[in-house]
Amino acid sequence: MSAAEQIVYVVDDDAGMLESTVWLLESVGLTARPFTNGADFLDACTAEQHACVLLDVRMPAMGGLQVQQAMKERGLAHPIIFVSGHADVPIVVRAFKAGAVDFIEKPYNEQLLLDSVQQALDRERQAQGRDAGRRAVDELLARLTPRERDVLLPLVKGYTNREIAAQLEVSVKTVDLYRSRVMKRMGAERLPDLVGMAIAAGLVEPLRLREGNQAPEPGA
Repeated sequence: MSAAEQIVYVVDDDAGMLESTVWLLESVGLTARPFTNGADFLDACTAEQHACVLLDVRMPAMGGLQVQQAMKERGLAHPIIFVSGHADVPIVVRAFKAGAVDFIEKPYNEQLLLDSVQQALDRERQAQGRDAGRRAVDELLARLTPRERDVLLPLVKGYTNREIAAQLEVSVKTVDLYRSRVMKRMGAERLPDLVGMAIAAGLVEPLRLREGNQAPEPGA
């Protein structure tokens, strides 16, 4: 994604600070969208955009922490970088506990701010990529029959075909057949690929796979 498609929302009631921050961001090719209050920002912000938020802590009517809470309630997960001239410890702690990725004091170092913004944008792009991958896996899983899912779960947990056959009270050949169907439907060439998909979909946890059963061979 190009820099021009990376949006930085700047929310600050100080007009001079707002203008200088927007100029700095645009000087490196980023798209900056300025707002002088949290309410207008919340009305304009959407979850689909690739963005981060530079958010002033102290603003009239609706402070930065209130804006942060409102974003959560609206499902807006863009990374938040708080900027404040009054960075007292309790506020910093509250901001980070609520999910802020950075807290920068005014007057800020320009390069420090730009580095923080780029890291936040990179972080969000990675998160969006993971979400897209999760949705793709969920769509593939939805196409499996109930019996194929019965085979999939123990398979990705590391159980052998014989153990799965015993659990389901079917023959090993039947498990072989369903295993092949599952691999094909999921587009997995190897069992480790299938395990990775199951982990991404939250079906299994990496640390709870059976020890000593790493990608068993067909018919094992």
